[in-house]
Amino acid sequence: MVALSAFALWQTAELPVGTLRHFGPGMLPRALVALVGVSGLLIATGGMLRHGEGIGRVSLRGMVFVLGGAVAFGLSVQPLGLVVAGPLVMLIVSAASAEQRWLDSLIFAALLSLFCLALFRFGLSQPIPVAPWLIGY
Repeated sequence: MVALSAFALWQTAELPVGTLRHFGPGMLPRALVALVGVSGLLIATGGMLRHGEGIGRVSLRGMVFVLGGAVAFGLSVQPLGLVVAGPLVMLIVSAASAEQRWLDSLIFAALLSLFCLALFRFGLSQPIPVAPWLIGY
């Protein structure tokens, strides 16, 4: 988390931060990244001060499916739209758990996709393609 925070601070260094009255485009990303960095330091410090069981073997399943879901969303949202990319990413990410149930995942994917569609396309008027292959936008 600290390394990610340092990288993001470096990447946003050229964005003007502005003032508290007039936020610049760099204010929110830098504030959030700073919080992530501080959280990482607190977690690392707490882990070094307490004695306990080690982490043990790390499962790659969760990392692979979560990263795969993010990549699938990035590749599919433009050509297929949010109607396909939303449920697709949620179904891929739900496979990260060995305890997942497909019916629950399908229901959750449908409901969360409708919420995202209402929020981003209609509530916030973001130019996210809905279903270009079906309705043209």
